[in-house]
Amino acid sequence: MRPRFEVADIFRAFGQEYRTARGHRMPMRHLRVMRAIEICRTAELGGHVDQCDRCGALRISYSSCRNRHCPKCQSLAKERWLEERKRDLLPTPYFHVVFTLPASLRPWAQNNQQAVYDILFRAASRTLSTLAGDPKYLDAQIGFIAVLHTWTQTLIDHPHLHCIVTAGGLSSDGDRWISWRKGLFIPVKVLSVLFRGIFIDHLKSAHKSGQLKTPEHIRARDYDAAFNKLLPGLYRRDWVVHCKAPMGSPEDVIEYLARYTHRVAISNDRLVRLQGGQVVFRWRDRTRHNKVRLMTLEAGEFIRRFLLHVLPDGYVKIRYYGILSHRNRNTKLVQSKRILGVPSGNQPEVISWQERLRRLTGIDPTVCPHCRKGRMLVKGVVLPTPDGPVIRLSTSPFLPAQGAPP
Repeated sequence: MRPRFEVADIFRAFGQEYRTARGHRMPMRHLRVMRAIEICRTAELGGHVDQCDRCGALRISYSSCRNRHCPKCQSLAKERWLEERKRDLLPTPYFHVVFTLPASLRPWAQNNQQAVYDILFRAASRTLSTLAGDPKYLDAQIGFIAVLHTWTQTLIDHPHLHCIVTAGGLSSDGDRWISWRKGLFIPVKVLSVLFRGIFIDHLKSAHKSGQLKTPEHIRARDYDAAFNKLLPGLYRRDWVVHCKAPMGSPEDVIEYLARYTHRVAISNDRLVRLQGGQVVFRWRDRTRHNKVRLMTLEAGEFIRRFLLHVLPDGYVKIRYYGILSHRNRNTKLVQSKRILGVPSGNQPEVISWQERLRRLTGIDPTVCPHCRKGRMLVKGVVLPTPDGPVIRLSTSPFLPAQGAPP
């Protein structure tokens, strides 16, 4: 069921006002994301026309923006990604480890997203790989997938990594699979201390080489003093690392991973109402046993918080390490599968977007919504023009069905 209103409606109603007030200071990528969401699945992007082969009913479907920050464009992308990842699954339990940056680092992360997020990935991956390779813990090369999230339920910036980690790894000689001892993973205190040390070391190097910019609330001439003042607090505090017990079957891992891979800052189904220039949405209060609460924000503040989580252009937020990395996928991963008895040539099923949508929603887009008996076939296209959309129907009986979603 389509939500009563969407993030796109907020952008359409208040986006121009927001751009007028802040446009001279907005990064170009923020402007592009706003525009993409505003015109997603509208005539401005064009589309195609389907016609029922029995009753002749017509249906116009407008194209999606396919922007990765758009709440409407992630469901099918997530399903495609999960299908591809099925080929990498190993019949072993998995751990879920979360690495979180301290609050004092968030202004620096906001002003230096690519540099700080890269350090976050680097520090978390080195922490897991180093400790898993230590004979005290496992003495093996593990595999893990790391997914970057930057938000809280209330859309505040909160950079953290979700890591799905194999509960075991390949021995150094590549001949054995070494499993974690039951119920034992690296103590979170050990993970936290090493993660903190590696991160701060890389952060200091980035500062020394001039890769970091001054947070907006700090004057440029106070840059070095502010950075040096930041460091003691980072060393003193305990950094938050969470680790959950091994999850179930590989299929459970896939379903679990789906919760994190293609999320955007807020989904349309969390929006409650838009009234009087205010946005009301649901959020879960983690400090109150996930109690569902309502938050009200001025539309401009809602847009500002949403845009905090727009990633740099081309930034890769899902990364693969160890035996699951791209360079090891055809070697160490194949060897791990052989040792663990995974049948060779086990490839995921290739399906069309129509079938994927049917499985996801229960709705078959090829069935005529009017007579419920005919099949919808492509009859023409919708072309966006400066004077408005133009529909061009084919003179042939029917065009072949397209291979990409609208």
